[in-house]
Parts: sequence; C-alpha cells; structure tokens
Amino acid sequence: MRQALPDFISKEAYKTYYKQMWLVRFFDEKVDEFFAKGLIHGTTHLAVGQEASAVGACAVLEEKDKITSTHRGHGHCIAKGAEVDRMMAELFGRTTGYCKGKGGSMHIADLDKGNLGANGIVGGGFAIATGAALTSQMKQEGYVVLCFFGDGATNEGSFHEALNLASVWKLPVVFICENNQYGMSGSVKDMMNVEHVATRAESYGIPGKVTDGNDIFSVMTDVKEAVDLAREGGGPSLIECKTYRWKGHSKSDAKKYRTREEEKEWRNRDPIKAMKEALVEHGVATEEELDKVRQEAKQEVEGAVDFATESPEPGLDTLLEDVYADA
Repeated sequence: MRQALPDFISKEAYKTYYKQMWLVRFFDEKVDEFFAKGLIHGTTHLAVGQEASAVGACAVLEEKDKITSTHRGHGHCIAKGAEVDRMMAELFGRTTGYCKGKGGSMHIADLDKGNLGANGIVGGGFAIATGAALTSQMKQEGYVVLCFFGDGATNEGSFHEALNLASVWKLPVVFICENNQYGMSGSVKDMMNVEHVATRAESYGIPGKVTDGNDIFSVMTDVKEAVDLAREGGGPSLIECKTYRWKGHSKSDAKKYRTREEEKEWRNRDPIKAMKEALVEHGVATEEELDKVRQEAKQEVEGAVDFATESPEPGLDTLLEDVYADA
C-alpha cells in the first residue's frame, strides 16, 4: 500500500483534481497540434509533464487567494479555475478570449478567480505577487498569494529582491519554483552552484523545501504547510517542485541538449498515471470511474476548440481599445 493520501482533501475533490490534471494535459496537447497547423500564432510554452505542481499547489488555496503565473502558465490558469473555452479562444485570437484575443498564451488573467496573470517576462511575477501580498497584509484581507516561476527565474534580480522584502515584512506569499531541469536550453546544473533552489531560502531566513513535483500528494502537503504558515502571519516560504517538461522550451526548441534516455526516464514518472494508480489503490475511485473523468476532460477541451473556432475575430476598429486606461 502506498503512503496514505492527505486527509485534508475529500474523495470527490481528488476526482476534481484528477480531471484538472487531464484538462491541463489535453489543453496543451491541443495547443501543440494547432500551433503546428498555423492556426495559433505568437509562441507557446507547454507544461505537459508538469501538471502535478500547478494542480497540487492550487488545490490547497481558498477562493480568495491569488496566484501569479509565468510564460508556461496554462496549467496554473486551469488549476485556479479558468474557463478552458475562454483560454482557447484567447490563443486563437478571438474576442471571447480572456484578453479579447489580443494577449495570447502568455497574457491570460482572470481577476475574478484570483489569477493575477501569466507573464512573458522571466521573473516578472515576483513583484506582482509580493505587492499583492503586501496589499493583503496592509488591508487585512486575509488572502495568500502563490507565486509560480521556473528555475531560470531564480537567477533574476527580482527573485532575490522579492524574497528579501517578503521575508523582512513577513508577507503572506509562497514562492513556488517549478524546476523542470532546464532554463531554455541550458541545464540548471550549469546555471547555479547549489543543488537545490530551495537552499536559497536560508539566505533570507525563510523556510525552504524540496518536493517531488511529479507527485501531486507531496505538492499538496508541502504547499498547504507553507500556505497555512503565511495565512497565520508566519511570512513567506520557498517551495521547489522537481519536475520535467516533456516538450521543448517553446515551439522553436528541437531539444537537442538532452538525451532520449533522460526523456524516457521522466515520462515513466508521469504525474497523471501516478495519481490514478494511487487513487485506485486507496479506494478513492475505480479505474472505470477515472477513465470516465478523463473522457469528460477530453470532451471539455474539444468543446473549447469548437467555441474558439466559432468565435469572432476582433475588428480593426478595436485596435486601440484597452491600450490606455480611461481618463
């Protein structure tokens, strides 16, 4: 028998998060397909293989809590409750998208759900998340902010500035590094002289923890501990989720810097497969029930494609709309 599942999640909720994992997977696979066909423009950064870190982290949040995302942010958006219809429409450049078709993959935000936005700037979310946490503290609003970022962003100055300020002021923010082993085409081993990103937390006097980013239950447990600490006034934490992206950095990446053996090893640690096996073993659901959940997620993404392709494109008369704030 595997290790017991976290008891702060109900059986029905586990099924919901299993579906979210598949929504993230199917969504990114569809994006990959349509980008290759020239139907989605700009660029995309896919998180296939990283589903557990996004879904597991957001699973322990309250509705009022906030997140900031990254250029590889589709999973974060879905995990925080975004509608896949509007997400897909945004990538197709349609008026029904979250940014009316003008933002694309890296600029999806949903303030109503607490998603303060994806960000095309590496390390661009640190200041936003820290500022939002300061707002929560000063206005006593009681929400916690999750700040997602990749291993490459930890060498940006904004990372260190944000952790220092959040530590000094004990802000309710949890910094979550999705360490997928590569910053663009460079191995993380060549980019920093410590084994774990989480080690850097010690420099700022805050808790730092390494978790298995492909094990949704480990992510839930460790992020919940950090979120509870932040909500109780204990200040920030740094969580490092060790994971792996199955696809290239972006659509122009041929992945020549890593071996097929390495890719196969990580694919064998598929986070969705691992979650299914655990839920079946612990009697949370049968294989048949989970297969039905998977099919529901697939149909939802297929429906999102139909919604997107049937939605209108923005007219030229809207070119300057939403560029400037109203006077």
